[in-house]
Amino acid sequence: MEPDVSIETSRQIRVAILPIGGPIPPSYLREYTSLIARHTRVDLASIASFYTEQQKSPFAHQPWDTGSLSFKFVLGDCSASPWEDFQPCRKVLAVLGICHLPSSSPDLDSVSDQFVSACRPYGSALATRCFAFCPSDAQLAEKKREDIVLLASADRQAMELHMLTLVQELAASLLMEFEKWVLRAESTGTILKTPLDSQSSLGSEEVIKAKKRRLGRAQKTIGDYCLLAGSPADANAHYSTAIELARLTGDVFWHAGALEGSVCALLVDRVGQQDPAMEDEVKYRYYTVIQLYRRAFLQDNAQRVSTVSFELEATLKLARYLCRREHSKEVSDLLMGAADGAKSLIDATDRLILFIEIARLFGSLGYRRKAAFFSRQVSQLYSQQENVSAAMSALQVLALTTDVYRVQSRKNKKKEQEPSTNPPQSIVSLFESHWSTIQMVVLREILMSSIRAGDPLSAWGAGARLLRSFYPLITPAGQSGLASSLSNAADRLPDGTRCADPCLPFIRLHSFPLHPSQNDMIKRNPAKKEWWTGSAPTGPFIYTPFTKSSSSTGNAAKDQIITWIVGEPVQVLVELANPCSFELVVESIYLSVHCRNFDAFPVTVTLPPNTSKTVLLSGIPTEPGPVNIPGCIVHCFGVITEHLFKEVDNLLLGAAQGLVLSDPFRTCGSGKVRNVTFPSNIAVIPSLPLLFSNLVGGAGANVLYEGEIRDITVNLTNVGTSPVEEVNVSVSGKNLDSVIRVDNEKLGTVLPLKPGGEVSFTVTLKAWQLGVADTDSDARRVSREGSSPYLVIHYAGPVGSNPEEPLPPGRRLVVPLNICVVQGLRFVQARLLSMEIPARFAQQHSSTEPGPDSVKTLVKIDPYKGSWGLRLLELELSNRTDVVFDLTVSIEADDTAYHKTRIDRDYSARVLIPLEHFKLPVLDEISSKPELNASISALINKIKVRWHSGRNSHGELIVKEAVQQALQGAVLDILLPDPLTFGFRVEKGGDPIRACEVTALEAVIRNNTKETIRLSLSVNCKDVAGENCCEGHDATVLWAGVLNNIPLEVPPLKEVVHSFSFYFLVPGDYSLQASAVIIDAIDLLRARARSTLPDEPIFCRGSPFHVQVIGTT
Repeated sequence: MEPDVSIETSRQIRVAILPIGGPIPPSYLREYTSLIARHTRVDLASIASFYTEQQKSPFAHQPWDTGSLSFKFVLGDCSASPWEDFQPCRKVLAVLGICHLPSSSPDLDSVSDQFVSACRPYGSALATRCFAFCPSDAQLAEKKREDIVLLASADRQAMELHMLTLVQELAASLLMEFEKWVLRAESTGTILKTPLDSQSSLGSEEVIKAKKRRLGRAQKTIGDYCLLAGSPADANAHYSTAIELARLTGDVFWHAGALEGSVCALLVDRVGQQDPAMEDEVKYRYYTVIQLYRRAFLQDNAQRVSTVSFELEATLKLARYLCRREHSKEVSDLLMGAADGAKSLIDATDRLILFIEIARLFGSLGYRRKAAFFSRQVSQLYSQQENVSAAMSALQVLALTTDVYRVQSRKNKKKEQEPSTNPPQSIVSLFESHWSTIQMVVLREILMSSIRAGDPLSAWGAGARLLRSFYPLITPAGQSGLASSLSNAADRLPDGTRCADPCLPFIRLHSFPLHPSQNDMIKRNPAKKEWWTGSAPTGPFIYTPFTKSSSSTGNAAKDQIITWIVGEPVQVLVELANPCSFELVVESIYLSVHCRNFDAFPVTVTLPPNTSKTVLLSGIPTEPGPVNIPGCIVHCFGVITEHLFKEVDNLLLGAAQGLVLSDPFRTCGSGKVRNVTFPSNIAVIPSLPLLFSNLVGGAGANVLYEGEIRDITVNLTNVGTSPVEEVNVSVSGKNLDSVIRVDNEKLGTVLPLKPGGEVSFTVTLKAWQLGVADTDSDARRVSREGSSPYLVIHYAGPVGSNPEEPLPPGRRLVVPLNICVVQGLRFVQARLLSMEIPARFAQQHSSTEPGPDSVKTLVKIDPYKGSWGLRLLELELSNRTDVVFDLTVSIEADDTAYHKTRIDRDYSARVLIPLEHFKLPVLDEISSKPELNASISALINKIKVRWHSGRNSHGELIVKEAVQQALQGAVLDILLPDPLTFGFRVEKGGDPIRACEVTALEAVIRNNTKETIRLSLSVNCKDVAGENCCEGHDATVLWAGVLNNIPLEVPPLKEVVHSFSFYFLVPGDYSLQASAVIIDAIDLLRARARSTLPDEPIFCRGSPFHVQVIGTT
């Protein structure tokens, strides 16, 4: 049997290619043979110039315009077949010698003699040529020889053209030889012998029978030569005659041969036509051929000459012709029938060839399991031969079956190709094949054959496929053994060897975090000056619940356009899984890039047994253009492989559908992740400016106490490669009032900001008040997340010189201020105090001159108790921090500032706020509650409690709520003034009051209402003991004028004066006090005095007026 047979094998001219001279280097031998072997088909029209018709051609219907000659080149020795007379296509009809002159003898005569000796075994050769490559100048200068063709060194194209001419000349020579042979056979006849004839007895009957059959056999052979000569019409005519003669003489074997030749002539004559009728005719004839060969085997079986190989070859030819999906059942039946016929083959080589062809045809048909079964049969046949050549042959046969079992070897390296996308319907068959036990056995055979053949790359590929596809079916010891085999194979390979078969680990795309540059790029509109408006930032967080995720759908991520920037790093998260029982060391892993504008950074990973790990892979785009990243490049077990995300996605899909025995990630304890697709549209744009921000002082610069005002410094650095020419700073987020001022002017003075340049600007912050939910007993509660404002900085680089080109995009930098508000001084409680101080007289009271402002004195004397009355607001504060606070209370109305109060750490203090400053200037009826609240709020806002700590920390306490809460019940008494205000003054204010002298005094009565008040005034004088000095026998003060029941009428918001004189007999301290009874009081005054009876008198008393009387000298 012969390998790779087909129906058209009968028209192929077999040519032997023999190396001549010394040993030819393998690279040159491959180059020379490729120059010749590419010309397997030579058109008859191209050889017309070399053809010479010496006599009338026997090929009357030669198709010179459309016909062709077919060649089959065989490298090396080609032994003669005993069936050459039966099928001339088995003969070596031409011999080509190849000589590499630099490695052979410089004597061309010696080369010619060697070529002649090499051609002697091929007696059937009708033409011989010797091609000598790379001759020297001296050899080219010699006389042209007829036996050797010298081919000077030239480029590949010139050599191919030259070789085409030589092959065309060879074809023309063979055609003329075929004509001679046919003419000779027709005139004189020919003796045709086969092994069947040689085994026949020499009886008289057989001799007579053989003579009768000679004519039919001659017609069949002439038809074969007509077919070799490219004339199917002539061949068909001779085959028809041969078939009729063979049928008449009962020559079954030659009848089958002639019928088989007629099918080949039919296909050659109708080449390129797909006619169902012709297909049915071919099938009918070939089934007849198979039956005839079977009959011939039964007839001649007694002669111990097996013709079953021809039956099996005919079966393989028909199966190869029908090898299509629509004929899969018929082809499978033919191949299984041929497999059963292998038992009748005597020669082990024929059985090996049969199994090889069956495996190849099953693989072409897509029957991978059957292809694997017969491939294993071939491997077992080869394994019986303990030599390297047999192991290499077994490896090649296993690689020829189908792509599923094909591993890369040193002999045959596959080109890297883009992974084909398997449609969903093919996933089932794919994973059935992957988890087939037969395939596992086949891969083991490939591994063992590779080890015996000394091919470490093929052994590594087979071991990698075994470990990756069948780890659930392999014991831990077997897994460790495969890992050792991979390491041993890698030790025999050069560094940096690549293999098309990935091993461990399993890698899937975990997530594709968008680079900040993808989020902060904003399209610039040349017609819009403020191009950044309308592009609201998403904030400083990666995820925003109010933003619709485009990756929620399967096609969204695929159609998503990602923009990367030259020079800015990008990151991809991948998950690695090691489902085996040994520790896996990945020497390097990085993103696989099928372009030259991206630099990937490798990392080293160690995976313990049965574990998974998420790894961050990064890289930097280097040039503008598209980027395609289908997977990762992994350097593991000493070999570099490419792991495609798509393959693992198909694997996980098969596991989800129950088509795969095990999910490697779930086996390693990894949770289920959503299906992530790497974006197919990734564009790299030219470099842009890139600002990097940091706060001077670090995170501690943003820790503020409640109400604190602080200046922080923001530092911006241009880490990009383009200058910044536009910049705008705005504030967004929550608590916008906490940002008081941003120094935008300083940013404008440094533009353009060149690459590497820095600029700092100041932001003034004010901490807000913490709510009840933000406080606790620790007193250092940090403000809630998301409550801080952030700076939004829009900036852009230079504009291109071409106005027609689109503007490069601008960028947005979000600077989260991350204000950490902690509780400083803590309010404990607020109380309203009424204090009484005993009346004591000091020197400063004598110089107090009564006037309009005298009503605003701090204290009042109760004339009946002889004491001073005060109304104070007490704020109790606690300091739970580790710093010291200095507090200052001030009143905005009169710019009064009181003494500082210091509160040490872990201590408390009370701050007193006087309430006399809250008095309204006019006693008027407040018509509505909002008006009252507005008046209260306006007056309370005058109180400022400020604190200072350290050098730069200062702030203000918000006491409004505390004051309002403390004054809820007495707010009207505190805010509303007395209806009448009383005061005294001395007419001669500059002179002191002396005893025994008449002193003129004036009583000043002021009306604080908007209505006229009629009253009865009384004035009295008391000494330090509280006794009346103007009445009784012991009176010490004489007076002139009216002191009691003085009728007065005071206009609205005006004052009246009543004059009188005192004559003090005894020096000392005295107090003057005025009182009045209001006549016909209005409702406002009665409400102010809380009077319940309509005729109840309304009394008003003024504050005591201190008078110091000095003695006379």
